[in-house]
Amino acid sequence: MAAMSHDVPVPSSALLRNGLWLAVALSMGAAVSLGITRFAYALLLPPMREDLSWSYTLAGAMNTVNALGYLLGALATPMLLRRFSPGTLLVAGSVLATVFMGLCGFFVDAVPLLVQRLLAGVASALVFVCGGLLAARLGAQQPGRSGLLLGLYYGGTGWGISLSAVLVPAVLAAAPGPHPWAWAWWALALACVAATVVLLWPARALQALAAPAVVASAQPATSGMRWAPFAPALLGYGLFGVGYIGYMTFVVALLREQGASGTAVTWFYALLGLAVVLSSRIWAGLLDRSRGGQALALLNGLLGVATVLPALTSAWPVVLASGLMFGAVFLSVVASTTALVRHNLPQALWASGISAFTIVFAAGQIVGPTVVGWIADGPGGLARGLVFSACALWVGALVASRQKPLAA
Repeated sequence: MAAMSHDVPVPSSALLRNGLWLAVALSMGAAVSLGITRFAYALLLPPMREDLSWSYTLAGAMNTVNALGYLLGALATPMLLRRFSPGTLLVAGSVLATVFMGLCGFFVDAVPLLVQRLLAGVASALVFVCGGLLAARLGAQQPGRSGLLLGLYYGGTGWGISLSAVLVPAVLAAAPGPHPWAWAWWALALACVAATVVLLWPARALQALAAPAVVASAQPATSGMRWAPFAPALLGYGLFGVGYIGYMTFVVALLREQGASGTAVTWFYALLGLAVVLSSRIWAGLLDRSRGGQALALLNGLLGVATVLPALTSAWPVVLASGLMFGAVFLSVVASTTALVRHNLPQALWASGISAFTIVFAAGQIVGPTVVGWIADGPGGLARGLVFSACALWVGALVASRQKPLAA
């Protein structure tokens, strides 16, 4: 869209030169907000459930309230962006997420743990939305590789997943006391501290890019996007939230039930995270070309296939292929919605657009874990729960395929 060029400042040579490294550093926000704060819980669910005698419904509720907090944070972010810069909110959210992760190690009762997961969700939304906004603005400076820069940011989730896959089992094996999982929460909080320190550089370096759009977004004429033209993509993305979170919450517990060893689970989750990182290269071209819902539909469909495989068989090569395929796809679904916003809205509305998709994403995630946990407590167990997740993803693919590009 021609009008968009007036919203983008001329990039400095330093910004162009450091673009890839800035995106990599910025990806630590995705590592904190999703890779550690959200997805490390899958590794902690089996020992916590056994130690604390949880049902699968309660275990799923821990991620449901985390998603509820994420929704509240996403709703609050546009208002906060009128008062604070994205870089400031990015770092503040990361600090808060770190604190709430650490506090989870101090409780054994369900209620305070649910509260901590809720608050961690609020903080992680601030990080994820603001990081995605800064990644989109960085990509606007280098249109030829904007898809790659977005992918690098979202791929940071994979670094958090892989780190968690290595860190959590090692801490569980070495930790003293009656609740070794508490030490794992504290170790993950320390990892968040290190990532937050890295985030200080891109938050400061990209501050100049953020200022014009933040000022513009405060004006009444550009205070929000219209949701109706994006209805198919929003609904498809909401169903993605319902489907993918069931897999990421319970797949480790399913592998344990199927008899997978601790080493096998570590390799599975670490390779899943590595596939997330590599996905930035796999789908960059698709994100640059797709101006409608094609990318969202294709990726949702592939994710449904990856999700259903462990429910059909415990054969290790198939299960490993499921993890690799899931990792190579699921964060690119998130990146596809940021790309959709970037392709179809002026820069002054990018914050509103990204927040809108984050809201429906969070709403889907609220439904997914508890429903899958409830199904898993009945006949058919976790395998039937993942079939439900796959069906949600496939319906989301069909709906998203109806999204057309907006007129310039």
